[in-house]
Amino acid sequence: MFFADLARMIAGLAVTLGLIGLCVVGMRRFGPETLKRFQGVRAPRRLAVIETLMLDPNRRLVLVRVDAEERLILLGEGRLLHSQPVSGRPAPESAP
Repeated sequence: MFFADLARMIAGLAVTLGLIGLCVVGMRRFGPETLKRFQGVRAPRRLAVIETLMLDPNRRLVLVRVDAEERLILLGEGRLLHSQPVSGRPAPESAP
């Protein structure tokens, strides 16, 4: 009786692990495309963080694009310190 119960437990574990393995293989093969089909069409994002720069442990600069406008924001100590629009992009610095 003990051997039959042990064999039934091992068989149940093997079937369960086999089903989980099949689900993993199926999700890897069909998952990304299937999940994309179920998601609705998203509107393009209006807000994007372009770059951040830590000035010191309490302050940082954040370059943010809102619609077609870029703004440079100085953040510090959990609050907005200063914000100004950015008119153009500077030329990239060349390494000597």
